[in-house]
Amino acid sequence: MLEKNNPGEIIRVGQGYDIHRLETGCPLILAGVHIPYEMGLAGHSDADVLLHAVIDALLGAAALGDIGEHFPDTDPAYRRIDSRVLLQRTLEMLREAGYRPGNVDVTIIAEKPRLGGYKQILRNNLSEALELKPENVNIKAKTNEGLGELGAGRAIACQAVALLTTG
Repeated sequence: MLEKNNPGEIIRVGQGYDIHRLETGCPLILAGVHIPYEMGLAGHSDADVLLHAVIDALLGAAALGDIGEHFPDTDPAYRRIDSRVLLQRTLEMLREAGYRPGNVDVTIIAEKPRLGGYKQILRNNLSEALELKPENVNIKAKTNEGLGELGAGRAIACQAVALLTTG
C-alpha cells in the first residue's frame, strides 16, 4: 500500500556502489551476515559491500558526501570495523540533518557463491539496522554472466538506491 506524502515533506534519492576482491582467509559478510564460503571479501573494514553501498546511497541522498570521506580506509580506527557500526553512525548523521530512510533497493552482483537462499535474512538484517519494515527493503542477487572480474568470481559488487524523507 502506498502512503501519501505529507505536505512540506522533502523526499531525496541517492545511489551507492561498492566492490571488493574475494580472497582466501577473509570472511564473507553481507548486511552483517556471515556467509559460509571458501573465500571472503578483502578490505580495510569488514568489507561488507552491501552495507557500504547502502551507506553511500544514504549519504548521497542527503548530500553528505561519501563513505570514504567519513570513514577513510587510511584511518586505523576503521581497521576491521563492523560495517553495521558505520551504518549506525551514518543514520545519526542523517537524523542530525533532519532525514530518515524511507526505503532501500539493493542489487548484489556475485558469480559465486549463489546468494538467492540468503536474500531474506539479508533483507531482515538490513531492515532491522535501518529501522524499516521489511517491505521497505529489497535485496536482489545477480550474476555477471561470466563477464569480467565479477563474472570470474574474483570480486563481489553491490549497487543500492535509497530514499530519504523528512516526514
